[in-house]
Amino acid sequence: MKQHLLLMALVTTLASGCAAAQPDKSPLQPIASLDAARYMGTWYEIAKYPNSFQKKCARNTRADYQPKPDGTVQVRNRCVMADGQTTEALGAARQVGPVDSPKLQVRFAPAWLSFLPWVWGDYWVIDLDPQYQLVAVSEPKREYLWVLSRTPTVEPAAYQALLARLAPRGFDMTRLELSPQE
Repeated sequence: MKQHLLLMALVTTLASGCAAAQPDKSPLQPIASLDAARYMGTWYEIAKYPNSFQKKCARNTRADYQPKPDGTVQVRNRCVMADGQTTEALGAARQVGPVDSPKLQVRFAPAWLSFLPWVWGDYWVIDLDPQYQLVAVSEPKREYLWVLSRTPTVEPAAYQALLARLAPRGFDMTRLELSPQE
């Protein structure tokens, strides 16, 4: 496992060299379409831009997406903290636009606050392999970025190729930090 993490760190460092090129600052474009049914299930966090709401997560971060009868998606995020305890956040997601839209919104505020627009955050699928095994998720301002996989580890070549696609789209690869999975 340590060898894999060292290799991933090396790949991230090499890919960060791509950030030196002139990144694209045009509006962020998501993928063309998303098959939401195929997207459901468990995704393991491989890397992310650090953020305040995940600062307690030390390892084994994952997200589980399950469709609900009302057309929304139950989102269950969990991770293991430094003290070994597992923490969990339960939320909801909804597609914005047509049924194949790759633009979603997610909220972790209580359901009774759903009518407030500011409790919803953008969740855009910006890169996804045809097999629905490796994905990059962000939002229009590029302040957040997650790399998720169906498995706890990713082939280094697939990860490097993803980073090479993200860097010219205006993402700072030096901000990306690996998320340990055991």
